[in-house]
Amino acid sequence: MLKITIIAGARPNFMKIAPIIAAINNAKSKGKAIDYRLVHTGQHYDKNLSDTFFEELNIPHPDVNLEVKSGSQAEQTAQIMTKFETELLSNPADLVLVVGDVTSTMACAIVAKKLHVDVAHVEAGIRSGDLKMPEEINRMVTDSITDYFFTTTKLANENLLNSGKTEEQLFLVGNVMIDTLFKNMDRLKKPDFWDKLGLESKSYYVMTLHRPSNVDEEQQLTDLISTIVEKSEGKPIIFPVHPRTKKLLQNLNLNYNQLHYVEPQGYLNFIYLIKNAFAVLTDSGGITEETTMMNVPCMTFRDSTERPETCEIGSNELVGSDISKIDKAFDRLNAGQWKQAQAPFLWDGKTSERIVDELLKLYEV
Repeated sequence: MLKITIIAGARPNFMKIAPIIAAINNAKSKGKAIDYRLVHTGQHYDKNLSDTFFEELNIPHPDVNLEVKSGSQAEQTAQIMTKFETELLSNPADLVLVVGDVTSTMACAIVAKKLHVDVAHVEAGIRSGDLKMPEEINRMVTDSITDYFFTTTKLANENLLNSGKTEEQLFLVGNVMIDTLFKNMDRLKKPDFWDKLGLESKSYYVMTLHRPSNVDEEQQLTDLISTIVEKSEGKPIIFPVHPRTKKLLQNLNLNYNQLHYVEPQGYLNFIYLIKNAFAVLTDSGGITEETTMMNVPCMTFRDSTERPETCEIGSNELVGSDISKIDKAFDRLNAGQWKQAQAPFLWDGKTSERIVDELLKLYEV
C-alpha cells in the first residue's frame, strides 16, 4: 500500500490538491493499493479563505488540522514544523506530497526529509528570480531537498536540471490548477453583489493586491489605485480585499464611486468574476494562469513572474509599479489591442491523472 500524506496550508493549495485527491480516489476504485491522509496546516484560517474552498471543490474534510494560524514567517514555519513532525511520527507515510510555494510547502518538506520520508513537489521548478518574495525562498528550499518533481512547463524542468537534478526525478505533467478550472467551469456562481452593483459581462475589472511591495507602503498603494481608477474609464472595479490589505486600506482615504471593496470570494464566485471581466488587475501568480486559459486580459503589478508562459503565450503582461508603463498598458487595453492567449503544453485538465500514474509506477503499486 502506497501511503501518501498530502499537505494543504493556504488558499492556493486547495485548488491544487482537489484534483489530485480525485485522481487518487479514482485509482483506488480501480483496485490500486494507494491511499492518502490529508493534513491542513491551518496557515489560512479565515472561513472565506479556507473552509469555503473545501466545500466548493468537494475536498474531503482533512484528517487533521494543525491550526497554526497567523504569525511572522519564522513563527509560522516553526509552528508548522513542530506540529507536522508530531503528526508524521504518529501517522507514518511513504511519501509527503506538497504543492505550490507557501510556507507550509517548505516547512512540511523539511520535516519529511529529516524523518527520511520521500517528498514529491507539485508545481516544482518555477522561479521568479526575486529573492525578496517569501514564496521564492520557499520554492528554492523545497526543491533543494525534494525527491520527485512534478512540473508545469519545460522551463521548470530546465531550472531543476540546471540546479543539479536528474531527468529521472522530473515529470512534466502540466498544471493541476487547470484541472480544477476545467472541472468547475459549468459550476460557476454569480456573486451575491452582481445584481446590486449592476455588473455586466466584460464591462468591469477584477483587482487583487496583497504583495508587500504593493500594499505595505501607503503612498505606493495610493498612487497605484488612483492611477487604476483614472485609467479604467468609469468601469466598475471589483476588489476582493485580502484581510492583510483591508487593515492598510482603513488608514487611507481611497474611496471612489466605481471602486467596490468586497469580501474574499469562494472559488466558484471568483472564477465567475474573472471569466466575465473586461480585464484582471493583480499581483498574484496563480490568477495569471486562469486568465491565460480563459483569454482574459491581465496586468500584473510586479517586475518579475515565476510563470513567464503567461506573458509569452498567455494574456498576462508585467507592468510593475511604473505609472507610465501602467498608463500605456491601459491605453492598449482600452483600444482593444490586447494580445490573444494560447494554452501552454499539457494544460489540458488531465495533470492530476498523470501525477498519480507516475507515482504508481515509481512505487510499483
